[in-house]
Amino acid sequence: MVLRIGHRGAMGYEPENTLRSFRKALDMGCHMVELDVQRCKTGELVVIHDDTLERTTNGTGLVRDKSLEELRTLDAGKGEKIPLLEEVLDTIQGKSRVNIELKGLGTARPVARLIDRCRSEKGWIDEAFLVSSFDYEELSAFRKLAPEIPVGILFKEIPTGLFEFTSYIRAFSFNPLFRIVEAELVEAAHREGIRVLVWTVDEPGDIDRMKKMGVDGICSNYPDRI
Repeated sequence: MVLRIGHRGAMGYEPENTLRSFRKALDMGCHMVELDVQRCKTGELVVIHDDTLERTTNGTGLVRDKSLEELRTLDAGKGEKIPLLEEVLDTIQGKSRVNIELKGLGTARPVARLIDRCRSEKGWIDEAFLVSSFDYEELSAFRKLAPEIPVGILFKEIPTGLFEFTSYIRAFSFNPLFRIVEAELVEAAHREGIRVLVWTVDEPGDIDRMKKMGVDGICSNYPDRI
């Protein structure tokens, strides 16, 4: 079975990284939802992709320069607010797995703490989480803090020493841009016991091509197409 992964919820239909978008992804039967997490000025973990506010909200400036109170005054689309990571997890709980992308510096430790609390207080299991990042230092920090939680290596180009880093970090998955994926990469990953979760695949022809290559999961803005 190919995992149906909702990109920032179901952002082809609803404002990305909002509770409305995540609920839409759940309604579509996603096996996993993907989201982006950063820390704001007051330290809370907020779910937003960009470092800046202009593209996805009616605000301006850097996320890290705004307090949670300031961020909560903004419209993230259709009247939605920028959610806290904990709010998203409470919305998702028990309905799908969640792929948390570490976007900002210093996110590894608070994400590890929150995941630990979800496991001890709210019944989440280790396998319900996947923590991924392009920032391999932050990902390595997370791995040391939460060695039992699966991690995924994000990349747009195949990095030098990929399999060496995979072994070091004990990665659960490769999460590559779908355009760079060839059958050889999928086969090599599978030989090492590593899943391949591709992003962001929206066109039916591309979705079919990824399935024929044997990828394990497809992340899409339109997850109902998978």
